[in-house]
Amino acid sequence: MKKIRYSPDADAMLIEISDRPIAYAEDEGQMILHYSSSGELVLIEILDVKQFISLEAFSEAVK
Repeated sequence: MKKIRYSPDADAMLIEISDRPIAYAEDEGQMILHYSSSGELVLIEILDVKQFISLEAFSEAVK
């Protein structure tokens, strides 16, 4: 895993898996999965993250 970031204004957690360019994305409910042109998962975007995971897990992930 490359990097985990949190955007407080959007309440979204971004989990960067690869540094490949993003070609397309698929909406999976509270998550948006971003893929490269070859279908490799590049980025996971979790929306409304404070409702998606416990506060303890959230605090550990964004340290």
